[in-house]
Amino acid sequence: MLLYLSEYLSQYHSGFSVFQYLTLRAILGVMTALGIALIVGPTMIRRLSFKQIGQVIRDDGPQSHLSKSGTPTMGGALILVAIAISTLLWADLNNRYIWVVLLVTMLFGVIGFVDDYIKLARQDPKGLASRYKYFWQSVVGAGAAIFLYTSATIPAETELIIPFFKDVIIPLGAWYMVLTYLVIVGSSNAVNLTDGLDGLAIMPTVMVAGALGLFSYLAGHAEFARYLSIPFIPSAGELTIFCAAMVGAGLGFLWFNTYPAQVFMGDVGALALGAALGCVAVLVRQELVLLIMGGVFVAETLSVVVQVVSYKLRGKRVFLMAPIHHHYELKGWPEPRIIVRFWIITVFLVLVGIATLKIR
Repeated sequence: MLLYLSEYLSQYHSGFSVFQYLTLRAILGVMTALGIALIVGPTMIRRLSFKQIGQVIRDDGPQSHLSKSGTPTMGGALILVAIAISTLLWADLNNRYIWVVLLVTMLFGVIGFVDDYIKLARQDPKGLASRYKYFWQSVVGAGAAIFLYTSATIPAETELIIPFFKDVIIPLGAWYMVLTYLVIVGSSNAVNLTDGLDGLAIMPTVMVAGALGLFSYLAGHAEFARYLSIPFIPSAGELTIFCAAMVGAGLGFLWFNTYPAQVFMGDVGALALGAALGCVAVLVRQELVLLIMGGVFVAETLSVVVQVVSYKLRGKRVFLMAPIHHHYELKGWPEPRIIVRFWIITVFLVLVGIATLKIR
């Protein structure tokens, strides 16, 4: 929106042309989203507390979590508002990728909102039935996959890039839709499973979003893409603005979500942010790199799968409790220790993901 205003004003003063630069708009996107979150956050928390919109704690979870009952939840709405406003202000709204990722993010947010609302209205920590949640996630994920496949204009948009190998590119054809669906829906649920401790999910999300912003910028720049041997995708550059907004909004939310949390993200935030990461990774053709950088999310998801399969087949549990962050809680690790160590692991994995740009 402001991009068009700057284009108009640059006719009268050349100084306004500086806002055409993607890097400047990305920085402003971070600052805008961060500012919105920090300014709106206190008011939102007060209103959530006043309306008694508090977290419902599962009685089969760690006993240490019972004290968190009643902490304001659905704070992920703050993240989504900050992302949407910042993106709409600074991104090129003629870019179809921007609209795809915004719609996917917001629609997954709606699914999460319904889930959170049911938990609060019925005082039932299970929320929306899994089959209904998965059905609507599938509708949105499949819809995005079909649209992106049918609207692709160059082969690079539907090819699978293998990290660490310079010339290994696999044309996916219609399988692109299957991969896109799995990445978006899988990433959404993985972040949701990780969101169990104060600040545990949001900081890895911020780090991965920042790295995907770098990939977006490079993939949308012909010279950098050619030099790094990654696919040049002309529309991908504007996704840098969206990723920047995610970083700013996430940091703003972390201000209130850090231990001990004043507000929880809720499914409205976790489902949406996971879907956003998956969607951006698909658009810049870095699904496998997302798997690396989001290793914490992957480990949390696998721990649940392993726990369920082991119990059904052997009648025994592998972990004291799943997802795996609860396992370490029951082993006696203080919550801040678990959180920070998972953050450190994510820093390492994000650096490995970025390193794939040169190790080819």
